[in-house]
Amino acid sequence: MLPLVAFPMIDPVALQIGPLGIRWYALAYIAGIVCAWQLCRRLMVVKPAVATPQQMDDFITWATLGIIIGGRLGYVLFYRPGYYIFHPLEIPMVWQGGMAFHGGALGVIVAALIFCRSQKLSPLGFGDRVAVGVPIGLFFGRLANFVNAELYGRPSDAPWAMVFPTDPTGLPRHPSQLYQAGLEGVALFAVMLALFAVPGLRARRGFLTGALIAGYGVARSAGEFFRQPDAHLGFLFAGATMGQMLSIPMVLIGAVLMWRARPAA
Repeated sequence: MLPLVAFPMIDPVALQIGPLGIRWYALAYIAGIVCAWQLCRRLMVVKPAVATPQQMDDFITWATLGIIIGGRLGYVLFYRPGYYIFHPLEIPMVWQGGMAFHGGALGVIVAALIFCRSQKLSPLGFGDRVAVGVPIGLFFGRLANFVNAELYGRPSDAPWAMVFPTDPTGLPRHPSQLYQAGLEGVALFAVMLALFAVPGLRARRGFLTGALIAGYGVARSAGEFFRQPDAHLGFLFAGATMGQMLSIPMVLIGAVLMWRARPAA
C-alpha cells in the first residue's frame, strides 16, 4: 500500500555559506533554547518569585552546556556504548548526530544544581520555572528529527503513513516524530502552563519539576509505541524500547517530587 501523504523533502541544511553548512537541527536547538529562555525570564518573577530575569540570563549558558554535554553523553552511554568504546574520538562529534533527551535532562539538572548553589537560590523553586519552558525545546527538537527523516515510526497502513528517504526498507511508516512533537511538546507544554496558572501548585516547590519529569516519561512512553526502535538495540525487556525503559524511573521520580512538594516556609 502506498502512503497517501508524501514526505516533504526538506534539505537538512538550512543555509550553506561556502564550506559552512547551517543545519535545521542546530537551528531547532537554538530556537528552543531562546524561546524557553524568554518565557522563563518572565516566569521567574511571578509570585512567589524565585529568581531575577538577570539570573535566568546567566543560567542560559549553563543550561546550554548541560543540554549539549549531557545529551551527547546520554546517547553514548545509553544507546551506543559498544560503538563509542572503540571510537572514543567520535564522542565530541555532535554534528554527526546522536543526542538523548534523558542525558540532556540530567545535564541540565546538574547545571541547575551548581548554578543555584552559587546564586543561593532554591533548586526546586528555580527548577519549577525552568520546567515550564522545557517542552518548547522538545517540540522544536522533534520537528528537526522529522526534517532529518530520522527516528521515524514503525510500519503502518494508516492513510497518513509516509515513506522516509532514509529508510532502506521503503515501507510506509508512522511519522512518529510529529506524534512526539505533539505529545512531548504541545500537550506537555499546555499541561505545564495550566499547572503553573494555579497559585497553590506554583507555590509548592518541586511540584512543577515533578510534573515535567513524570509528564515527559508518560508522553515519551506513549510515543515509543509508534516509533521504530533503534536498529542496534531493537526491543528490550517485555517488548519495551530503550526510551520506555529510561522513562519508567522518570515517572516514579516525578511522582515522588509532586507528592513531597510543599510551599516554601
